[in-house]
Amino acid sequence: MSVIFDSINSSTIGISSFLISFLCALVCGILTAAASNYRSNSTKSFLVSLILLPAIVQTVITMVNGNIGTGVAVMGAFSLVRFRSVPGRARDIVSIFLAMTSGLACAAGYVAIAVLFTLLVCSAMIVLAYIPLGDDRLMRLSITVPESLNFAGEFEDIFNKYTKKCTLVKTKTTNMGSLYRLEYRIEFADKSMLQQFIDELRCRNGNLEISISELLEGSEAL
Repeated sequence: MSVIFDSINSSTIGISSFLISFLCALVCGILTAAASNYRSNSTKSFLVSLILLPAIVQTVITMVNGNIGTGVAVMGAFSLVRFRSVPGRARDIVSIFLAMTSGLACAAGYVAIAVLFTLLVCSAMIVLAYIPLGDDRLMRLSITVPESLNFAGEFEDIFNKYTKKCTLVKTKTTNMGSLYRLEYRIEFADKSMLQQFIDELRCRNGNLEISISELLEGSEAL
C-alpha cells in the first residue's frame, strides 16, 4: 500500500536506520507515558520506565536481528532479572505492553506503524478515561473502634448520608484485642463532603484512627 508503512531496515542495520528507530521508540515511549499519566496518578519512576522501555526493547531486538546465538544469549541475560513488586494496576500493565509493542515495531523498522499504533492506543486510553466504565468514587475506608462499641449498625446512618454504597469487607482485632479494625469498600455520593464524613465518624469511634485510601488493588489488578 503506502511506502510509509514499509520497513526502513535492510539485511544489515545501518547507523541511520538504528537512530531513526531509536528516536521513534523514544517518541512512542513519551506518548505512552503521557497517556498513562492522563487523569491518573503515576510515579515518576514508572513514567521514566515507560519512556525508556520501547527504546530498550528496540535495541535488544535489533541486536538479535535473526541471529539465533545472540537471541539465546539475550534470553539468558534477561532470565537473570527478577521483578519483585506489588501487583500493578491493569492500566499500568496495558501501558507496559503498549511500550513493548511499539519497541518491537521500531526494531522491525516499521516506524510509521509504531507511531500510528501508539497514537491510536493512547487516544483510546484518553477517551476511555472520560467514559464511566467503572466508578472513581470507590474508596477503601478503615475505622478503628474500641471493643466496647457494638459496631454492627453503629455507622449505618452516616453511611446512608454520605455514601451510595458501603460494604464491610474485613474485620480484625488489634492492640491485643482491645480494638477492632473495620475495613469497608465505599462509594461516595459526593467526594467534597469527605471532611464532614470523617468528622462524624470520629464522634462515633472515640476519635480513634480513621483512614481513607484509593481502591487500587483487587478491582484493577489482573
